[in-house]
Amino acid sequence: MGFYKNNKKDITIIFSLAIPVIVENILQTLLGTTDTYFAGHINDNSIAAIGVTNLIVNIFIAFFSAVSIGTGTIVSRNFGREDYEKVNNAIKQSSIIGIVLGLIIGVISIAFYKPILMISGLSIDLIGYTLPYYMIVTVPLIFLCLSIILSSCLRAIKDTKTPMIAVGVSNIINIIFNAIFINLGLGILGLGLATTTSRIVNVIILLVKLMKGNEVKLNYKNMIIDKKMIISILKIGIPAGIEKLVMRIGQLVYNSMIISIGISAYVAHNIAGNIEGYTYIPAMAFGIATATLVGISIGESNIKKAKNIVYLSDVMATIFMIIIAIIFFFFAPQFANLFTETKEIQGMVVSVLRLIALFQPFAALTQIITGALQGAGDTKFPMYSTLIGIWIGRVGVGYLLGVVFKLGLLGVWMGYAFDIILRGLILLKRFLDGKWQKIDI
Repeated sequence: MGFYKNNKKDITIIFSLAIPVIVENILQTLLGTTDTYFAGHINDNSIAAIGVTNLIVNIFIAFFSAVSIGTGTIVSRNFGREDYEKVNNAIKQSSIIGIVLGLIIGVISIAFYKPILMISGLSIDLIGYTLPYYMIVTVPLIFLCLSIILSSCLRAIKDTKTPMIAVGVSNIINIIFNAIFINLGLGILGLGLATTTSRIVNVIILLVKLMKGNEVKLNYKNMIIDKKMIISILKIGIPAGIEKLVMRIGQLVYNSMIISIGISAYVAHNIAGNIEGYTYIPAMAFGIATATLVGISIGESNIKKAKNIVYLSDVMATIFMIIIAIIFFFFAPQFANLFTETKEIQGMVVSVLRLIALFQPFAALTQIITGALQGAGDTKFPMYSTLIGIWIGRVGVGYLLGVVFKLGLLGVWMGYAFDIILRGLILLKRFLDGKWQKIDI
């Protein structure tokens, strides 16, 4: 009780920021599930088309994340300093970057659609079927880009509720429009229209909130390009974007390695991965809260508070993850039974879920320290740790144990566990050496 009383204010702030992010991420995950559900009512090709398009979009998101993380760091630091003019300018400049980046990616999506879809492994026939959905989703990615950037800006000023509400409303819009367009016979094109419409609504909600704020009140009139601010955003953001991109590429290699083991292993991997995706949500949420509060604390020149925020966030996230780990370990068979009736696949899923349970505390540590370093503007070190963790741990050790030593899917996931643990320890060392405290942005 003494621990809680002594830290009640900071714990309350962390929770108030993290809980809406948890809800937002659950809603985001459900959005994908909803699209898959409606696609399944059209045909199997629709599910494949959505899956491939989402893989492509996820790669583009790495570039959007670069801008959002760079902006979030600058916004939170200056919000802590109460320099609202600079906060507003950072958001304006990030909007300019987002518009330009979104338009460039839209053009790339049109100009290079054939090689992009062929690299994904689709047959010629399936490329033709996927194309309408791909075009209606990727060409207007400017809206997804802006929603990611503006959501990050709001979180950086301690508003995590508005992004949550925006995602909730866009989810409802997506479901309604999916149903309408499918009933109108638009098929997969209708699903794409619903997705893009929901993203437009999301951006409108975020913009309205930012333009009707108090200290942070945006006015997009007289937009002037500030090269210095844009360079600052990109200087912080590009390493974070590279980190995300490296992770996506590593995941593709990791997935191909599992496919080589066998179809049953790949099915089990997807089941376990989908379940695990939900477990990461609390750690990610506390990581985002940590990034915001560390940035603000440094802006206030309060390093002691920043350190305490990291400590408290890690304790809280670890408690969440341990609870999840216990559930995973003891109820793994029940989870496996929900997704498949094949005994062989059930056995593999159970083994993987129990392995996942063992490294959940390290998953919390990795997310929290990454958030802390990014909030401080130290984005290069998380990039280095991801390069090492993904390619030595996840891919290298995974291949060695899973393929060379023939431990199969469990061996590959041991590589994943090694990646998370290795990254956590590398990041912890960086945090403890204190260099993040001296980064000027």
